[in-house]
Amino acid sequence: MWDEVKRLGAKAHETRIEARFKENSNRAAEFGLHALGMLFDYSKTHLDEASRAALVALAQTAGVEAKRDRMFAGEPINDTEGRAVLHTALRNLDGGPVLVDGEDVMPGVRATLDRMAKLAEHVRGSDVTDVVNIGIGGSDLGPAMAYLALKPYADGPRCHFVSNVDGADIADTLRTLDPETTMFIVASKTFTTIETMTNARTARAWLDDRGVSHEGRFVALSSNAEKAAEWGIPADRVFGFGDWVGGRYSMWGPIGLALMIAIGDKAFRAFLRGGQEMDRHFKSAPLHQNMPVLLALTGIWHNQVMGHATRAVLPYDNRLARLPAYLQQLEMESNGKGVTIDGDPLAENSGPVVWGEPGTNGQHAFYQLIHQGTRVVPCEFMVAAVGHEPDLRHHHDLLVANCLAQSEALMRGRSLDEARDICAEKGFEGAELERQARHRVFPGDRPSTVLVYPQLTPEALGKIVALYEHRVFVEGAILDINSFDQWGVELGKELATSLGPIVTGEASSEGKDGSTRALVDFVLRHRE
Repeated sequence: MWDEVKRLGAKAHETRIEARFKENSNRAAEFGLHALGMLFDYSKTHLDEASRAALVALAQTAGVEAKRDRMFAGEPINDTEGRAVLHTALRNLDGGPVLVDGEDVMPGVRATLDRMAKLAEHVRGSDVTDVVNIGIGGSDLGPAMAYLALKPYADGPRCHFVSNVDGADIADTLRTLDPETTMFIVASKTFTTIETMTNARTARAWLDDRGVSHEGRFVALSSNAEKAAEWGIPADRVFGFGDWVGGRYSMWGPIGLALMIAIGDKAFRAFLRGGQEMDRHFKSAPLHQNMPVLLALTGIWHNQVMGHATRAVLPYDNRLARLPAYLQQLEMESNGKGVTIDGDPLAENSGPVVWGEPGTNGQHAFYQLIHQGTRVVPCEFMVAAVGHEPDLRHHHDLLVANCLAQSEALMRGRSLDEARDICAEKGFEGAELERQARHRVFPGDRPSTVLVYPQLTPEALGKIVALYEHRVFVEGAILDINSFDQWGVELGKELATSLGPIVTGEASSEGKDGSTRALVDFVLRHRE
């Protein structure tokens, strides 16, 4: 099927996107999907009926439906690590049993969720004013993104997120906090992650230096209860989760504790329920009417078929400012692979470079390149129909107008004749008119999608995050890769461990390459 999809891709530019609307007055409806109260519009792309049908056939040939069913059934689809992939179980609020090796994991999931709720409500009713979540990767990006997204619902203690081993991160966070009213959450499945534990030790020293007892000040989100106990964290303040939950998929469970403390148990469960609704849609909707599948097929079309190497995620919702970074990890760590499940070299490119910023800020930064640069960047816009500030309705109207205008402008562009007319009105003539006009040409015919949701509620955020999680799964299934391991992070960790004593001057740099030795020498000289 790849040959057929690529044949259609090679023909796609023969018809401009804008012309497709003139040929088909019903295009917006035919290439827009309403599901779960949201609208996914992918009509401003080069997809037509034939290419969409070929992509659906590609997904069927790749066994997407069977692989999806294996994931939800708890089979070890992360086969390089021999693990099931069941982050969906963490949001299975009222579903049936979920089996791993013949054992139903749902009683444990529900018990942990209830324990989290009990602690969260205790903290919300205490004198704790600030909670510092110390983690990295999925233990940071998920809850940090969601906390900002759901600020209108945050009626508990203020939450702060520390991840970088750079001392500036934790120093700047602690500077304004009161040790008497601050609580720390240490999020590390193994309780050995070097960045997280380094920051945790600094937090403990901060309390010591100010004469504040550790008791009741630390919570561990970890499956290593013994290590947590060595830290003096009692068992009732340790929240573990199975190895069938990957870090970048983990904020639905204990890693989301800071979010639950901020917004309360009821709102947190609404977030989970939104994710569960998307799970049910993904499991039951036919491929051609399945939102995660269509989002994934659009991504495959743009990257592997059309050859566009990057993808811009552009939320027109300031509270989703951290969503592009969250999706960057979710997609690039999941699908940034070089071999198939069998270990063979990939025949197609792996996942794209994912990046972005919230609108309208980006319009005054990188949109110049998106509109007039030489490389095409498919854009994924998202916007809420209604904001959270009714007294500032005119702000939201302007925000929505800008979002839709950017999508339209990428498609329409501006012709040289239109640019000439503009320059003539400005008084340019002759050769200078021609020169000035060429600077004002927009190629157009650049693809984008738009996701519209009613309002950024906990339930809506749950749907959006689960939508992108399943999109990653579908793209990985089509490429025949394991989206749930991350061996690419290992080598750098190993080398950092060996470089530690060299950077402190305790060991020689002998045996390192010339560049590394020169860089270490520079650092050591300046420390002297």
